[in-house]
Amino acid sequence: MQQDRDKIQELKDRLEALKRALDFDGKKKRIGELEKESSQPGFWEDREKAAELMKEMGSTESEVREIDSLDRKLDNTETLKNTEALKRIETVIRSLELKIYLGDEYDQNEAILAIHAGQGGTEAMDWAQMLERMYIKYCDRKGWKYKIADQIVGEEAGIKSTTMTIDGSYAYGYLKGEAGVHRLVRQSPFNADKLRQTSFALVEVLPQIQQATEVEIKDDDLEWEFFRASTQGGQNVQKVSSAVRLRHKPSGIIVTSQTQRYQEQNRKIALGLLKSRLWALEQEKIRRQREKLKGEYKVASWGNQIRSYVLHPYKMVKDLRTGVESKEPDKILAGELDNFIEAEIKMV
Repeated sequence: MQQDRDKIQELKDRLEALKRALDFDGKKKRIGELEKESSQPGFWEDREKAAELMKEMGSTESEVREIDSLDRKLDNTETLKNTEALKRIETVIRSLELKIYLGDEYDQNEAILAIHAGQGGTEAMDWAQMLERMYIKYCDRKGWKYKIADQIVGEEAGIKSTTMTIDGSYAYGYLKGEAGVHRLVRQSPFNADKLRQTSFALVEVLPQIQQATEVEIKDDDLEWEFFRASTQGGQNVQKVSSAVRLRHKPSGIIVTSQTQRYQEQNRKIALGLLKSRLWALEQEKIRRQREKLKGEYKVASWGNQIRSYVLHPYKMVKDLRTGVESKEPDKILAGELDNFIEAEIKMV
């Protein structure tokens, strides 16, 4: 019993430290401000701004409720008698503590995640699709919503590339460390001799940029193209030109969105993708200038391998930055990425 009491006191101390670090009182004050603002006449006249404020209020309320719930549970004498309940409380506190490390400007934003198959034909495209499934399952585990904005499928199997938007609080902060090259070693399922094959895929992660003031885009700099979206192998071509290809003339950046049913939905997604890519372009310039002085500049490109997934001749997933390993690659590929992602977040 004393051991449980000591554990509860430890958890209470951690929770109080967490409140200070996350500015718990400030968050409660912010909820009041948002409630007052949302009740003003004309609040919904600017629907985009209003939607963002309501999203902020929902996210902040959720975090405050979670901390309040932990407080009540730790004050409940019945908790003393339930070791499993203490374990569950500690798991939630550990998850919240991780947010202390996510203090960069865009860490709270939603994310854009893109995967590109490397050289290796069908084998590499299959690996890219395996990674897509892994991140989708991770999103499901986190309770995040996602949409496939654009996808180029392989001729025989897999995907050449895919771009998805991920909607969830701190999605960018959690996922940004996944950017880089992912390497797979296995017996090829596409070779009759089942030879050992090494495949590569590149993962990009960007924050969703919501405010127009963060990235200036002039209408005259945009070139829109509309076409009919199609599914794998060019089948089932839509009768309406709902797919969107958007080119930013000054930078040459081209983005595509074709998976939504209506053109306006694809236009909105394409513009969001462009904002994020322009932001990334500017950040890359800043990082290059800063890191050039230190000789440490790296981008998420070929050669910058971050993690290996070995399925043959032994089973192992190893992160080459943090040293975190797992001998259960099937679980990792099923979205159980928490240990890898948490270690990367704490390392920065």
